Amino acid sequence: MASSNLDTIMSEDEFATFVDGLPREKCRGPINFWYQWDGYWYRIDFLKAAIAAQSGFLARDDDVILTSSTKTGTTWLKALIPCIMAHNRDNIDHEEDDPLLRNHPNQLIPSIELSIFNPNNLDPDVLNVDEMPSPRLFRTHLPYSKLPESIKNDNSSCKLVYITREPKDVFVSLWHFMNSISNAEPCPTMDEEFDSFCKGIHLFGPFHDHVLEYWNESLKKPEKILFLRYEEMKKDPKGQVKKLAEFLGRPFVNEEELDNVLWRCSLERLKNLQVNKNGLEPCLGIPKIAYFRNGLVGDGKKSLTKEMQERLDQITREKFEGTGLDLQVI
Repeated sequence: MASSNLDTIMSEDEFATFVDGLPREKCRGPINFWYQWDGYWYRIDFLKAAIAAQSGFLARDDDVILTSSTKTGTTWLKALIPCIMAHNRDNIDHEEDDPLLRNHPNQLIPSIELSIFNPNNLDPDVLNVDEMPSPRLFRTHLPYSKLPESIKNDNSSCKLVYITREPKDVFVSLWHFMNSISNAEPCPTMDEEFDSFCKGIHLFGPFHDHVLEYWNESLKKPEKILFLRYEEMKKDPKGQVKKLAEFLGRPFVNEEELDNVLWRCSLERLKNLQVNKNGLEPCLGIPKIAYFRNGLVGDGKKSLTKEMQERLDQITREKFEGTGLDLQVI
């Protein structure tokens, strides 16, 4: 487990008092409420983990941290980043050299708030961050404003990779994901879930605010934060993955090496690997296959009514007006 925990921040009684003072909303799932902390919504265990990470996580200069809101294409990046960082990334013909054959992508990049600092983590092999060899790879859904200060500190040279996606596609992907992990629990209608999403009441939401925090910081610190769009990665995977590798300080030595990594991490291959087809992801107990659906661009237009599309598009235009950011489908 991490070397520091919630007790360094506040006692259990203090945390309970703190939570009692937060806005809450009913949600589906084994944990009945989302709690709003400084404008964003959390499950209570993720909230506890986020607070614990504030002092318990000490960034190293060569750390790489994958950041995102939910359902924006992160599973692809969870495979790509470890393969890019590996020194033997061209040896795809040898099973022992390909961690993707033995590990779900979630296991290759542990989450700060979903696993490492999460008091409800189901994985008995949770890592001690202080004992991890460098370069360490992490992921998080925390908004930029709630990242540990050791990550945001101007003296830190750790790298952040942010991935986002067109909002309608994000919602549809989130809708299908939540349905796939809800088991026999009655699910709210799509209309109900969509209304909550538009109001920003969803896990680590509001989506648009989350995106804007990282977008604005990436403009200030392009050497520290790489801002990626899922649609651009799908349209130009070679160009985008090459850019990602250069940002991480691991440029490809030739075109063949780039092609090998793209093949190894392709969504179609990941979806069909035996390790991703069966069993549960060890941290949260979610079926591994739930992380793989179709990965298509434009799903929102096919799944949402015209009125829904117009409502979310209007919110997006208003939120991003004057920012220089455009998340429309390419």
